[in-house]
Amino acid sequence: MEKKLRALSHLYVTVFMSGFASFIVVPAITDVTMSALCPGTDECSLAIYLSGFQQAVMGVGTALMMPLIGNLSDQYGRKSLLTLPMTFSIIPFAVLACSQTTNYFYAYFVLKTLTAMICEGSLNCLALAYLADNISDGQRASAFGILSGISSGAFVCATLAARFLSTGSTFQVATFVSMLAVVYMRIFLEESLPNQDDIMTEPILKESEDAIQKDGNNLPRKMPVFKKIPSLGDIICLLKSSPSFSQAAVVAFFYNLAEGGMISSIMYYLKARFHFNKNQFADLMLIGGTVATASQLFIMPLLVSPIGDGKLLSLGLLVSCIHAILYSLAWSPWVPYAITALSVVMVFAPPSLRSIVSKQVGATEQGKAQGCISGVSSLANIIAPLIFSPLTALFLSEEAPFHYPGFSILCIAITLVIASITSLTIGNATSSSRDKNSSDCMEV
Repeated sequence: MEKKLRALSHLYVTVFMSGFASFIVVPAITDVTMSALCPGTDECSLAIYLSGFQQAVMGVGTALMMPLIGNLSDQYGRKSLLTLPMTFSIIPFAVLACSQTTNYFYAYFVLKTLTAMICEGSLNCLALAYLADNISDGQRASAFGILSGISSGAFVCATLAARFLSTGSTFQVATFVSMLAVVYMRIFLEESLPNQDDIMTEPILKESEDAIQKDGNNLPRKMPVFKKIPSLGDIICLLKSSPSFSQAAVVAFFYNLAEGGMISSIMYYLKARFHFNKNQFADLMLIGGTVATASQLFIMPLLVSPIGDGKLLSLGLLVSCIHAILYSLAWSPWVPYAITALSVVMVFAPPSLRSIVSKQVGATEQGKAQGCISGVSSLANIIAPLIFSPLTALFLSEEAPFHYPGFSILCIAITLVIASITSLTIGNATSSSRDKNSSDCMEV
């Protein structure tokens, strides 16, 4: 037990440092983008469309890569698969650490788009699988909540640091911390492989009889890596493995469709409507992150046992919907600050959803399951900017069909209503709710 706790502490430190490096640039990137593309203005349709295009391309890449990365981590270990995305994530930061001129911005834009196809979501996916390897079913929702709290804590610290750093220094710090995270992870984090002796369930994605091939001396040799890549049929089979898993995938899609819409529109909405600058963005995110961290670390673990992860999921989605409606109706600059108080409940949704997913599969399938849900989430991130970026640009422009600057945010609230209603059908998942016949769907 002590060994497991030590391993988890190193995982939390790795997640914190990597998250810190990613989050510290968030308040500055909007100003860098606006300065590079539309200097001297508060509205820039090009920035909105480029941001949406980048988000869509990144979504395509991650939708394809997450199931693969999760599957390979089941075969070769979580630490081995963490190295590649954490290393690639350093490159875009280093570009803007050198300069924030237009040419450097475009170089950053291309490199960020390419590397994010592998990096975006990989750390969270593999960290969840790592926790599932070492935490029992009954404690996973709390453990996943703590992991989210660690990420939120990194967000708070990064946002606070960004408040006192120049734009150039922000990217230099991000580069250094991301490099430090890789070194720390490689030195201290222990490898974690799924428990091959798990007797709860049979693997969903079984290896065929050709998985172990024999050479002329009748000695077994491992199947090539490309034969372990999950096909579309494998993913569909996994999604059909239980009603709760399928419903969780639907919830993940609509929730991340809403989240993707927020990412692609909220900063531009606040900048155009209330002339928010870098420091105001940082203050807003600092308040929200602090509330989220406290809730995930101290409140959620107390509520999981008496309430259950299913009800926590529905509650978090419902409050997220209310939050989006209030955002769309914001009539004064203080409103976005005030409604961050709702984050205390909103943050229940992601870890509860992941906990439900984790309980539907065996120990040897955690990487596949989390990768599959991450892939579904990435698919939503492909679609979100295609819908919400043009909608945001339209209703922030003079060509809007009617005056409602927050109309795109209202549409996001409608998306969250769908997710909330779907979550009501999941209920509190248990590890035994999985379809026992699903393990036969991939037999050869």
